[in-house]
Amino acid sequence: MSESEAVLALARRLALEAGALQRRRYETELRIETKSASIDLVTEVDRQCEALIVEGIRELRPNDAILAEEGSGDDFPGAEWRWIIDPLDGTTNYAHGYPRFCVSIGVELAGRSEVGVVYDPLLDECFQAQRGAGAWLGERRLAVSHEAALDQALVATGFAYDVHKSVRDNTANFARMVKSARAVRRDGSAALDLCYVAAGRFDAFWEFKLHAWDVAAGALLVEEAGGRCSDTQGGPRPRDGIEIVASNGHLHDEILRLLD
Repeated sequence: MSESEAVLALARRLALEAGALQRRRYETELRIETKSASIDLVTEVDRQCEALIVEGIRELRPNDAILAEEGSGDDFPGAEWRWIIDPLDGTTNYAHGYPRFCVSIGVELAGRSEVGVVYDPLLDECFQAQRGAGAWLGERRLAVSHEAALDQALVATGFAYDVHKSVRDNTANFARMVKSARAVRRDGSAALDLCYVAAGRFDAFWEFKLHAWDVAAGALLVEEAGGRCSDTQGGPRPRDGIEIVASNGHLHDEILRLLD
């Protein structure tokens, strides 16, 4: 087993364990707090899942850097391997009992995405990718859709936590896309939205003001499934997730033209 394969196996195991915890606590009484805004939520399940994942990495790979959403990792410079973790992507959904959330673990090697695992515990779907080895859902190799007409496309997006007060709120883009695409979905988990692009369920996805942990795993899945990820100008997608456009490739330029 290569080191990349070992990292993938560890990421998958930890994602499944964290997902099992989410499944046990789903629709139970939760302690809910806010972070950057009243709609930016965190629960004890977020923190417990992050602790599980971070401790699992430190036990076997103590020299790896860890960037984790709730801040328990040690993201030191110069590490060859860097783990990027969203322990519970879709916390607002989880807190409301809406069944759209996941665990997302991306891993970089020398600053480049190498491994991605996203686990949906309610559907028991584990998406995984390794650079150069394709994107997979179980035994099924994933491929993006072939749709080339935007008016026949199913597209997804999301809104940032500052949507109530920011001028750059994505609502004008949303309105334009509603008028242009077959349909637009906004389901509250960027990591799963990206996986659905990789699986051909969505034809495209865009969002602003995300973070590295939102896109690190899902963007690799899109790329390994034959899709395209970029910033809003068509350049390389930012590693920090500040903006992303992901598509099957056929629709990409047309979507870029529609976005502010």
